[in-house]
Amino acid sequence: MSWLFGLNRGQPEAPPGLPVQPPPPPPPAGGSGGGGDKPKDKWSNFDPTGLERAAQAAKDLDKSRHAKEALDLARMQEQTTQMEHQTKIKEYEAAVEQIKGDQMRVQGEERRKTLNEETKQHQARAQYQDKLARQRYEDQLRQQQALNEENLRKQEESVHKQEAMRKATIEHEMELRHKNELLRIEAETKARARVERENADIIREQIRLKAAEHRQTVLESIKTAGAVFGEGFRAFVSDWDKVTATVAGLTLLAVGVYTARNATGVAGRYIEARLGKPSLVRETSRFTVAEGIKHPVKTFKRLKSKPQDALEGVVLSPKLEERVRDIAIATRNTRQNHGLYRNILMYGPPGTGKTLFAKKLAMHSGMDYAIMTGGDVAPMGRDGVTAMHKVFDWANTNRRGLLLFVDEADAFLRKRSTEKISEDLRATLNAFLYRTGEQSNKFMLVLASNQPEQFDWAINDRIDEIVNFALPGPEERERLVRLYFDRYVLEPATGGRQRMKLAQFDYGKKCSDIAKRTGGMSGREISKLGVAWQAAAYSSEDGVLTEAMIDARVDDAVKQHVQKMDWLHGDEEAQAKTLTPPPVGATGNEGKMGFTLPLCEAPQAQEVIAPVLEINTKQEGDSIPQEMTPPLSDIDQSAEGKSSIPAGWDCEDAVKAEAATTEQSLSQPAAPSDSEVKVEKEDKTGPPPKDGTPV
Repeated sequence: MSWLFGLNRGQPEAPPGLPVQPPPPPPPAGGSGGGGDKPKDKWSNFDPTGLERAAQAAKDLDKSRHAKEALDLARMQEQTTQMEHQTKIKEYEAAVEQIKGDQMRVQGEERRKTLNEETKQHQARAQYQDKLARQRYEDQLRQQQALNEENLRKQEESVHKQEAMRKATIEHEMELRHKNELLRIEAETKARARVERENADIIREQIRLKAAEHRQTVLESIKTAGAVFGEGFRAFVSDWDKVTATVAGLTLLAVGVYTARNATGVAGRYIEARLGKPSLVRETSRFTVAEGIKHPVKTFKRLKSKPQDALEGVVLSPKLEERVRDIAIATRNTRQNHGLYRNILMYGPPGTGKTLFAKKLAMHSGMDYAIMTGGDVAPMGRDGVTAMHKVFDWANTNRRGLLLFVDEADAFLRKRSTEKISEDLRATLNAFLYRTGEQSNKFMLVLASNQPEQFDWAINDRIDEIVNFALPGPEERERLVRLYFDRYVLEPATGGRQRMKLAQFDYGKKCSDIAKRTGGMSGREISKLGVAWQAAAYSSEDGVLTEAMIDARVDDAVKQHVQKMDWLHGDEEAQAKTLTPPPVGATGNEGKMGFTLPLCEAPQAQEVIAPVLEINTKQEGDSIPQEMTPPLSDIDQSAEGKSSIPAGWDCEDAVKAEAATTEQSLSQPAAPSDSEVKVEKEDKTGPPPKDGTPV
């Protein structure tokens, strides 16, 4: 209602419908100055016009029909004004609080800076005090060290002086003792010389008497011994019973000594043949007393073990697997029926399972196996013949039958006519040929070689079965990868006894992918790859084998395999450049191992033996019988010089053709030399047996 009293004049307008009041009349001139002489009080300046206007406005408002609305509007304006005033008061209070907060923050910042500065000052003071204390301590240490060194120097000087004095005293004592000893010796010598000069006659008489007494004693002893022996010999000769008994006793003693010596040798050789192991045999499953004493549990398990499958753990191609299974079945039946064993030659690249199959074949057939290497024969020299006979004597004493596996047989079974071998090795080879001339029901000979073309022809004549162990194909590689993945990765990881874990990924898909990437690898290389996976898991921090680790090891193995193949082909090319060019039609790409080793695919038997047949055909010409010689039209010779086996010929027919060729050429020689005649005689006769029986 402040506008009613003229306090807010000009701000609100009169509501519509109300009469507009005329402006108040101005005060009369001099009204304020008319009473200048009167004293002023607090009501002298009061203007009653405002009240009059208010009263008039109130009357008008009461008369107006909008009086209620004007009152409400005035009340609302008053409330708005009060709210604005309160808002300003709140804002002022908020500004005051903010100023107080800023002041407190500034004070806190100042206090923090003050504390930091004080802390720095304290730290600097503490460091300075510590530095002073350290310097004082170091000065004390230096002073103490100097004092100790001075004391030590004085002690050393004192010790040196005492040692010098003691040494001088000892030297003086030794000098005095030496002088006294010289004087004593001189006095004793003079006294002894004087005594000897005075008693010279007596000493000579004593010596003369002792010599005469000794001579008399010796003569009497000789006479007494001669008389005793003479009487005894005369009595022995005169008594014929004593002579006969003496001669019979000496004869029986000589016979006993000779018999005991020979019996001991025979018993030793029998025990060695029965229970011992020859020096050439590296590994055997045959029971020996020494092995039974060292490993009784292992020996008992082996004696109680049952025959195993010949192809258990051996991964081969289906065709080769069928063939070796037939060989295993035939060998087992041969042993059960006490028949004659057939000799086998296994050739192929290294690591294709030849040794493993030989062991499995022996276990499947119920036989014992013995493994010897050809490289052990040459270093034995002259003892090689004896050692070879011991091996076969030992093999003939086995009741279960023995599978004699000769690994790297080409090391000593080389050609005697072309290869440069020593006389000792030649004699050992002749002994081997002599002991394997006929098939036996005691032992079975299995030869393994990477270079079968280096065998002597007499060795080839003793082979009954030839088996080519080629590199594994894609399916065989996948089976090998799965086999070694289970053996070296899954079983240790799931067993829980080893520090090894396996990450989660598709194992089957990964094995198939690895089999595709490892083309041209042998079974041994794939097994080493499994060992590499296991080593990678053991070398990791947490022992977890991941897919990336497996791929890394596979990449390394593939690179190493390619490098090995590059080395092999590089050696073949270098050898081809230095040697004489091959005959027309020969392949010329046979490797040092007797067959070509491509990087991806494994060589087949026909591809391996075709170059040999081609070369023999070119060298022998028309010496091959017509019924065994294929027509020339069946031989396909390409522009690259490669030959192939005629259609319808398998590997055995090719071997028979080659055998017939060589036999024909050997049966009708043009002019055999003395050395060839000698070799042929050695092949037919062999070394003479020890008991002297004719061959």
